[in-house]
Amino acid sequence: MSTPLRQGPLHDAHVKLGATLAPFGGWEMPISYADGGVVAEHTAVREVVGVFDVSHLGKATVTGPGAADFVNSCLSADLGRIGPGRAQYTMCCDEHGGVVDDLITYLVGPDEVFCVPNAVNTAGVSGRLAAAAPDGIAVTDRHGEYAVLAVQGPRSAEVLAAVGLPTDMDYMAFTDASHQGEPVRVCRTGYTGERGYELLPRWDAAPELWRALLDAAEPLGGRGCGLGARDTLRTEAGLPLHGQDLSEEITPLQAGASFAVGWDKPTFWGRDALLAERERGLRRRMRALRATGRGVPRPHMAVHGPDGVPLGETTSGTFSPTLRTGIALALLDPAVGPGDTVEIDVRGRALPCDVVKRPFVETHVR
Repeated sequence: MSTPLRQGPLHDAHVKLGATLAPFGGWEMPISYADGGVVAEHTAVREVVGVFDVSHLGKATVTGPGAADFVNSCLSADLGRIGPGRAQYTMCCDEHGGVVDDLITYLVGPDEVFCVPNAVNTAGVSGRLAAAAPDGIAVTDRHGEYAVLAVQGPRSAEVLAAVGLPTDMDYMAFTDASHQGEPVRVCRTGYTGERGYELLPRWDAAPELWRALLDAAEPLGGRGCGLGARDTLRTEAGLPLHGQDLSEEITPLQAGASFAVGWDKPTFWGRDALLAERERGLRRRMRALRATGRGVPRPHMAVHGPDGVPLGETTSGTFSPTLRTGIALALLDPAVGPGDTVEIDVRGRALPCDVVKRPFVETHVR
């Protein structure tokens, strides 16, 4: 018997907006809305602003004396390089260097770290941290206590200001504010390649904040956006999706995410394996592919050279609404690099592609 899908605090609001709902990470989530669809939502974020419900993302706290130092000894990035009020992209790796999850950590202070892992990996990340935690350090699952709303696009600051939330903060900085008397954590981050914010209100307060954000966005030409547009946006920005571009079989180095590894730290999970991989060289490397012919790449399609020699396979693939062509991320032979040409096997037909640098489109996150 299958496990019932979980529903977030905005489920009823999505139904009223005519959302197409689908399973994602064990949750029933909006893919797009009836008044536009994926391309219209994608374009709104690139040109104006979009509002996303991503409450399926996990939430967990690590608290107690020295909690930040403990987290830093486990996760890949160097938490010691940021101070309280800053967030950091990091990874939870296994002993082989594979990525159990990529996540955002919020450094509240030396004795508290707030973690936002991917939905399906929340229990795994929390469980690993809890198993390793010394006496006095508590790891608490807060998945159902907070929602996560993302406001993304060039006019995102105007939307937040309209509802009385702060906007003047550096990239990857956060502050605790309030909306209608309810606490909201506001962070200058996102997953679209555009300037934006992620908001963490209390679960029960999320519907009122969602409505206020939409009311502020719509006069600007903004709209609610689903996970379909979130995927096309993040792919254009060259950002990885765990389970496709990162996994326990794909290391940070192979994925081109070694920037999220604190190489000088004395300890973190997977350190020895990652150092050994860096020393011996990569057997495959993530590359960005832009189609020059007609066709839409999808994950797990074979990639070969013009001479037919196998080179690897795609991990993500979609149609780019901005570029009006197919794009893909692919794990390829490390000899392949920007400027080369390859072909993707799209259902038995060769789709020619240029190997390009990530991101596919200019980003404006800062």
